[in-house]
Amino acid sequence: MGKVTWRRLSVFAAVVSFAAVTGAGTGQAGVAIPGGPAVIGVPFGAASQPDGQPGTQGAGPTVRTTSDTQLPRQLVVPDVLAVIQTGIPQSDVARIRKLNGVRSVLTVSGGAITIGGQTANVIGVDPAAFRSWTPPAAAGEQALWQALNRSQFVTGTAAQHTLGLAGGHSYPVSAATQSALTFGGSADLGIPGVDAVVNRSVASRLGLVPDLAVLINAPADNLASLVSQVHAVTGAQSHVVSLQPATASTPGRLPVDTSVPTGRPTTYLQLYQESAARYCPGLSWTVLAAIGEVESGDGANVGPSTAGALGPMQFLPSTWTVWGIDGFGDTGAPDIMNPFDAVPSAAAMLCADGAGQGGSSLQGAIFAYNHADWYVNEVLAIAREYAAGA
Repeated sequence: MGKVTWRRLSVFAAVVSFAAVTGAGTGQAGVAIPGGPAVIGVPFGAASQPDGQPGTQGAGPTVRTTSDTQLPRQLVVPDVLAVIQTGIPQSDVARIRKLNGVRSVLTVSGGAITIGGQTANVIGVDPAAFRSWTPPAAAGEQALWQALNRSQFVTGTAAQHTLGLAGGHSYPVSAATQSALTFGGSADLGIPGVDAVVNRSVASRLGLVPDLAVLINAPADNLASLVSQVHAVTGAQSHVVSLQPATASTPGRLPVDTSVPTGRPTTYLQLYQESAARYCPGLSWTVLAAIGEVESGDGANVGPSTAGALGPMQFLPSTWTVWGIDGFGDTGAPDIMNPFDAVPSAAAMLCADGAGQGGSSLQGAIFAYNHADWYVNEVLAIAREYAAGA
């Protein structure tokens, strides 16, 4: 079928599509999205035991296991995408890893191919690795990742409609070779210009370009500067674009629940929603959800961290002494390990620092929770992702 290349038009077209993109955050797989796939409707106590050393700034690459698939332990915001038609040398990838502010990179194979006679940009990935880079709703769509593991292909939501695909049907796919692949489903993949995804085995069979692109996570204040630095590494033949429409300086509109439910929460989603409404009017539940995801994977990894932080919201014991409260009618000494106490305590602490006022006050409150600019960016990125899903 000839040489497989990436459609250059789509890479440039992605620049005008960035407003629809929000990050997933460098936290753990998390909260159920109302009206969408459950990323975590995890009831309290259902998560696995900690696997590794957690910390207040994120833990290592461990996983939580369900009966039939693995949820990512850590979600990663794709901030920058670099593409080279002939593939990115590993030496360049190593240099990108060393750039200031870069926290994670992921290389993917890819190319422009045809699916059912229509052209699409396809990437080839290790499903377990790529899953962490997708938005929460996509990361929680278990059937999607099972389909990839079965050598089916999946697409972005818009691409499914554009390509006219129906779940479970087989379609002719043409690249350097021809094959028939089954369509396994669609979701918001969160990366402009990417229409479809296959696993690495299928990518090799189709003849996709190895290491065509690299995704870069770098929660920096100035992504334009990072784009320039990456471009300097990869050279004039590369196309490097920012995938983030906003930074911590522009938190954007986040949903605020003004109603206070009367029932006791049974999942972390409900706990975040009710804690924001009860203990910090004006605070979006998405911020609590993002912090809970970043800090402990919604109770999956409760410490102690290397700094000594504990519980689902990773309080230092000294901070807990000041801010720990009983929540939802509990009595007795506030328990740092109890989510019914820990999440309301986090809401109260954030509120005292101005989180309920939004804007720059919200930024300042998140920074007070964990003194790092990257942390503010990551929390707000994943909060926007939950807001979009809601």
